[in-house]
Amino acid sequence: MTLRALYDVPAPAKLNLFLHVVGRRPDGYHLLESVFVLIDWADTLHFERRDDGLLCRHDLGEALPADDLCLRAARALQTASGTAAGADISILKRVPSGAGMGGGSSDAATVLLALNRLWGLDWPRQKLLALAATLGADVPFFVFGRNALVQGIGEQLSVQEVPPHLYAVIKPAASLPTADIFNSPLLRRDSASAILLGSLVSEAQTWLAGSARAGGEVEVGTISFGRNDLQPPAQARCSEVAEAARWLEDRFGNSRMTGSGSAVFARVGTGVPPEATWLEAMPSGWVGRLCRGLPQHPLWGWTD
Repeated sequence: MTLRALYDVPAPAKLNLFLHVVGRRPDGYHLLESVFVLIDWADTLHFERRDDGLLCRHDLGEALPADDLCLRAARALQTASGTAAGADISILKRVPSGAGMGGGSSDAATVLLALNRLWGLDWPRQKLLALAATLGADVPFFVFGRNALVQGIGEQLSVQEVPPHLYAVIKPAASLPTADIFNSPLLRRDSASAILLGSLVSEAQTWLAGSARAGGEVEVGTISFGRNDLQPPAQARCSEVAEAARWLEDRFGNSRMTGSGSAVFARVGTGVPPEATWLEAMPSGWVGRLCRGLPQHPLWGWTD
């Protein structure tokens, strides 16, 4: 029997636990090293099969660009597969835009995973990954479906086990254009590779596991490894990023920008104040949530 609809399909956001810019290719693309972790702040999508081949998007929340990444992903899969089917795609945005949390890329990945199922294509993950790589740097990660060490320009992915920590995540009112951050003269482009330096690998793995510092005391609340190389130019361009980082630092003892910003997060322990307490104290126009890290994408089982 032909599947006609898929409802309440999640598209989770991500955090960059660290982000090092380790070089630049001759074509101008930056070479990165990062650990991406999935979190439970997610958009929700609904899919209904059409037999006329049309692809139509319906915005249930904020209005998206007319030809957004979701429609481009749907067209790419439709063209590559040769299917005659179409779809109505409805999107309820919850992940803030311009935050560095991968919301648009995650939506596009969910479109690929859901339409692969709705249209009965049964493409394997590797085939979807190849198509995802043509759509944007972060889309393959969400199709990959596991927390990952990300290298190159985002196309090199390897599984990185990250325990399900809690993160306080806030986005100030301002958003940041990614291109401006990567073109900034303040951007450091020669960070040491965490992969090549064994001591850094050990330190990163200790931190990712939330393990002990000297004396055996568990250091749950700190961000002790690496940095986000995009944060200094982002803060120079947007004072709200620096303000948000200080705001979290004052409450949780740590903070770091994710991706190209402007969202900032803090790793928190079990003694975190009730969510309503610190959310109510946020400046007007900011949004935030207490998020839990996910071990894998909610749609992990939708392809092999």
